Amino acid sequence: MAKSVLICDDAIFMRTMVGDILTQAGFDVIGEAESGMQAVERYKELRPDLVTMDIVMPDMGGIDAVREIVKLDPDAKVLMCSAMGQQALVVEAIQAGAKDFVVKPFQPSRVLEAVTRVLG
Repeated sequence: MAKSVLICDDAIFMRTMVGDILTQAGFDVIGEAESGMQAVERYKELRPDLVTMDIVMPDMGGIDAVREIVKLDPDAKVLMCSAMGQQALVVEAIQAGAKDFVVKPFQPSRVLEAVTRVLG
């Protein structure tokens, strides 16, 4: 069965781009969220195999959303996707529970490599 994915990004074009990359690779995109709060709610509802998470989002940032998701499910697999490849944010995201990090704009191959690594 295809692995399920929840895509969280405040930019619709980024959600579409990530969704296209993953769908073409055989993943099942079961939901999207455009804010951190929505990401946490959608995670509770859908329990996806993988979450892609932007860092900068309205109402609750991606790193805080990761913390909330990991509280709900310590085994959650979250891949951070952000235009800001600052070292401190990468470290903070990983400490919050993210499993890996890709920087925008990204190559489809890099996204799929990270997804494969995160899903083990």
